[in-house]
Amino acid sequence: MNQSLKLPDNLFVPGQGDAPDHIDEQVLAELCESEHPADFAARLSEIDDIELLVSVFSRMTPACCADVLVHMDYDDQREIARELSNDVLALVITRMSSDDRVDLLQSMPEESSEILLRLLAKTEREDIRRLSSYEEDTAGALMTSEYATLSPDLTARQAIDKLRLEAPDKETIYYSYVIDSRRRLLGLVSLRELILARPTVKISKIMRRDPVHANVHDDQEEVARMMAKYDLLAMPVTNGNDALVGIITFDDVHDVIEEEATEDFHRMGSISSGAGPEDLVDIGLRDASPWLLIQKRLPWLLALVFMNIFSGAGIAYYEDTIQATVALVFFLPLLIGSGGNAGAQSATLMVRALAIGDVMMKDWFRLVGKEVAIALCIGLCMGIAVSVIGIFRGGVDVAVIVALAMVCVVVFGSLLGMSLPFLLIRLKLDPATASAPLVTSVADVGGVVIYFGIATWYLGSYAVV
Repeated sequence: MNQSLKLPDNLFVPGQGDAPDHIDEQVLAELCESEHPADFAARLSEIDDIELLVSVFSRMTPACCADVLVHMDYDDQREIARELSNDVLALVITRMSSDDRVDLLQSMPEESSEILLRLLAKTEREDIRRLSSYEEDTAGALMTSEYATLSPDLTARQAIDKLRLEAPDKETIYYSYVIDSRRRLLGLVSLRELILARPTVKISKIMRRDPVHANVHDDQEEVARMMAKYDLLAMPVTNGNDALVGIITFDDVHDVIEEEATEDFHRMGSISSGAGPEDLVDIGLRDASPWLLIQKRLPWLLALVFMNIFSGAGIAYYEDTIQATVALVFFLPLLIGSGGNAGAQSATLMVRALAIGDVMMKDWFRLVGKEVAIALCIGLCMGIAVSVIGIFRGGVDVAVIVALAMVCVVVFGSLLGMSLPFLLIRLKLDPATASAPLVTSVADVGGVVIYFGIATWYLGSYAVV
């Protein structure tokens, strides 16, 4: 057994000779009882031997197996599910929450999932197929059907008695949703409000009407933003007829926020999300193969390499200016690097502001003026600083050229970094694609043209002969 495992030594009984280790089922049962499923899953994830891992899960009770399995990595879930017998896996799936079992079944081969569906009860089978029918990354695909509902005519005492009976089968009972005979969402009431209300008061008198809710087709990122804005533990989801069809809980939204943030970071690092069938967000950096990482990183880098050819073309165009004043070359990396850095800063701030809803498309005109003022101030400070070096390196003419170019390059880079995310939104693309490498590459091309353009103009018009 691997010595790095943080599991009790007496869980595995060493086999005799070449015989494999055995599992002490009593110790395993005690672990299921005492350990939090997330902690137990983290310990089991350290087991490298998939056969041993499957052996552990096959000896758990279905309830414990379901609780622990949902906290395992997606790859481990698929491996374990593939190795467990269909009868055992069917028992485990019935004890999962509806959204978790849908995710598991969708990750399995279609033939295997169909076999498992036939082993489930009709109501569970229909529920899984209904939840699976919604498009990925929508509220419908994220929701669970295990929620508590109440009639507006019930009293507070009757509602509490009803919830007491239904609680074991619901995702959460902190919020109960009030519906009419056609399942239209009328309002919601919290468990706290029920407990504090007079026993005889009607639900219709204490419920909060017209609660914040999502439509099944809403984007999951927008749902996460709404739940964060209104500090909700759960959000009801309705269909086109305003009928309640599910709820989204905070734990599911947390996963969405983490996934979307990871995708944005990947895009801002110019890491492709479309190369190959595998998703780096789901797999993780540690478990991703070298080939997958090459697929994700190479396309953008190749594109940016060819974009930088324009920088070389710009330098070649101003070859005469460079030959006349060779000292200008010394400042080229400094200037184009400053423009790229300023653009990357602006792009990072703007992408984040757009992601959290702090800035909208209509704010662009107002932000342009603000960004120009800020960039001018920063550019002037940087221009004055670098002009001192210019005097010693190439004289007054070079100092003036470098200072003017620094101001213009910083303003150009800042406006580019600020505006590119808005342009991408207008083109219905993800603003996170306005990444630092992309902004820097465009700013480099612009910086070369601006620098040598100013140098050519100044040397031709104002240089001291």
